[in-house]
Amino acid sequence: MTAMAERHTARTTAPAVTHEAAGTTAQKAARYVWAGLRLAFAFTFLWAFLDKVFGFGFATPSERSWINGGNPTKGFLSGSEGPFASFYHNLAGTGFANWAFMIALLGVGLAFALGIGMRVAAVSGAVLYVLMWSVALPPETNPFLDEHLLGAATMVGLALVGAGRTLGFGGYWEKLPIVQRLPWLK
Repeated sequence: MTAMAERHTARTTAPAVTHEAAGTTAQKAARYVWAGLRLAFAFTFLWAFLDKVFGFGFATPSERSWINGGNPTKGFLSGSEGPFASFYHNLAGTGFANWAFMIALLGVGLAFALGIGMRVAAVSGAVLYVLMWSVALPPETNPFLDEHLLGAATMVGLALVGAGRTLGFGGYWEKLPIVQRLPWLK
């Protein structure tokens, strides 16, 4: 190969290699950003669960904690306004509402922390967010959109991009025989 041909080959292939490496770096960075967001959601759900169980004094004072006989859903649902207020007022403080809410917080939080069952956790978390959004209709700062709807959409997005595979056990989980047979468990 002549020197001129070698220079031409180097010039035409170098940008492709550089661009490919940059894409790989950007994709890796994106995976870590999505994993970080997944872990942030996990912390949010697990913290809400723990605070309601033990009453650390952030959203739930110790005397109103679940372990001290408090009621995890009564305050929020009793304050409901808007088109679904009567439904939520009737549901507030019931054993079903308390257990369903607390199991959802714990289940979604653990699944997101471990990066497993992301589809089920994302749908469950999104439903929970939409329900919380519907408790406080209309939102205070916007006629329609608030952080609950954004959280719901983001959780679904995290499952769709496979955020459980980075800094989580999602890759291992997806190879389990039961998950292979039932892909909705991914």
